[in-house]
Amino acid sequence: MDRLSRERLKWKCRRGRLELDLVLERIVPTLGDEDVSPFNALLELPDDDLWDIVIGRSDHFDPQFSVIVKRLRATSVARPSGAA
Repeated sequence: MDRLSRERLKWKCRRGRLELDLVLERIVPTLGDEDVSPFNALLELPDDDLWDIVIGRSDHFDPQFSVIVKRLRATSVARPSGAA
């Protein structure tokens, strides 16, 4: 992914929830070309749904997002107690 594409993706990570912004922006530098399409699709979810997925409160997401969700959850600092 070229620098301009990476910067556009970081801009798309800016949401209405600071916690979500921080987690999403942290993962962008680690994304490979094969990750961009599923990551973009995941960004289409509403903020509350996406945050619930990131912190492990919800497992209701398309299986194509599994790898990205696993990485987002590993990056997340705000985890509910009992979440894996």
